[in-house]
Amino acid sequence: MIRPRIAVLLAAYNGMKWIEAQVRSIQDQVGVDVTIFVSVDPSSDGTEAWVEALSENATNVVLLPSAGRFGGAGKNFYRLIKDVDFCDFDYVAFSDQDDIWLSHKLKRATLFLQSGVCDAYSGSVTAFWPSGKSCLLDKSQPQVAWDYLFEAAGPGCTYVFQLHLARQIKNALIANWDLIQFITLHDWFCYGFARANGYKWFIDSHSCVLYRQHLQNQVGANVGLKSLISRYRTIKNGWWFSQVLLIIQVLNKSNELFVRKWIKMGWRELFYLGCQAAQCRRRRRDKILFSVVCWVSAFARAKDGHLAAIPPDAEERS
Repeated sequence: MIRPRIAVLLAAYNGMKWIEAQVRSIQDQVGVDVTIFVSVDPSSDGTEAWVEALSENATNVVLLPSAGRFGGAGKNFYRLIKDVDFCDFDYVAFSDQDDIWLSHKLKRATLFLQSGVCDAYSGSVTAFWPSGKSCLLDKSQPQVAWDYLFEAAGPGCTYVFQLHLARQIKNALIANWDLIQFITLHDWFCYGFARANGYKWFIDSHSCVLYRQHLQNQVGANVGLKSLISRYRTIKNGWWFSQVLLIIQVLNKSNELFVRKWIKMGWRELFYLGCQAAQCRRRRRDKILFSVVCWVSAFARAKDGHLAAIPPDAEERS
């Protein structure tokens, strides 16, 4: 039986504490053949040298030439999608530098993809902390009509794409290269592109990834009050709204009737959007937060006519 061939795109930056364990867990995947393509944001801890030495001894590890400073994981992944040739592979997967994959992760994903039920696969993850604490993050709530304009399908480290979809994402990325650089979260863009273009996406309730939590996480696990407050602030200060508008522009959704009703982001439009939470987020808690933030923003807009926005190149990790 022919084993699925998978191109794994790994973005790295100052990852020496974790990257060896991550790469080993990818190389230990069962039932598939993997090639790991690594792009390293210039680092100060020897990450480039370690990957270069590994690539010289492991035929399934490829270090991409230096491409200068990216400043965040999203731009690094965009570079990987653009520069890696997928032609000799059946599937394309994303990997962070600091997680640990269970040995059946890719095999499980390819079984769903081979069945024809989906063009893209993602899954739940198990967050874990240095203290020994762990927590399942279930991402498999039912998809709704417009969730892809407002959130990703979950952590990008769980994403696996059929080759035909990966090629279309690459084409869209190249065609909109300059604009997409301002979309901070690559996993949000990829999920949005797939859903906006009618591709089928499956979100698995099963966790095959140990999702490491540490101080260098750009976003990390959405667990607890502290995380909830942090995410509320990114929405309230305008970053999230600016990203939504960029996603809409890149996906050519500005003329959709639903979008036209709120895209001007005035106080009336934001109030209306807050009433549409059931169509915009998957998880119940996120629906409630969505409504609250829209309504608070509507009140602020009505009060002083201003909706603050942070610079669109601010970086986060999903």
